[in-house]
Amino acid sequence: MESESARASSAAESRFRIDDPNSRPRVVKVVVLDRPSEAVAERLAQERWNGASFLTASAFCAEPRANDQLAVRAWLSDLSGRTRHLLDEIDGADLVIMIASAGESVPAAAIIGEACSLERVATTALVLGGASATDQALSRTLAQLRPWALMLVVASSEASIADMLRALRA
Repeated sequence: MESESARASSAAESRFRIDDPNSRPRVVKVVVLDRPSEAVAERLAQERWNGASFLTASAFCAEPRANDQLAVRAWLSDLSGRTRHLLDEIDGADLVIMIASAGESVPAAAIIGEACSLERVATTALVLGGASATDQALSRTLAQLRPWALMLVVASSEASIADMLRALRA
């Protein structure tokens, strides 16, 4: 009697095999929301990642207007300064990770969060400097991120941000 293993590896059974890898790498967009976090992103972008793209939204300066259909047409920049269309970057992404510094104003979080919500892309927000910021400063930044992030993490250091990116398979 032939074992199950021997039967499964037979030529007759090979036609049922899937020759593709088990999964594809995740497409992760890491978006920096403020100027102080840009330096962190530039250092992180030098490391080896599975498919993460680093972008900046720190040029946003105005609060998004309610019911403004043009809000999701806003732009991002890659780290070299080239303009990128927000919806084009989100399209096909598995995860958008927003990085902000505690105490900073991050109006772009609402625009990016709205676009991710419309496209059904998961969002995570990482707040840098939570240990050294005042409770009031941290709360101000968290209040802007909380409505738009499925997961919100306060990181004590840049190394914690890098660890989170690795844990999220960026």
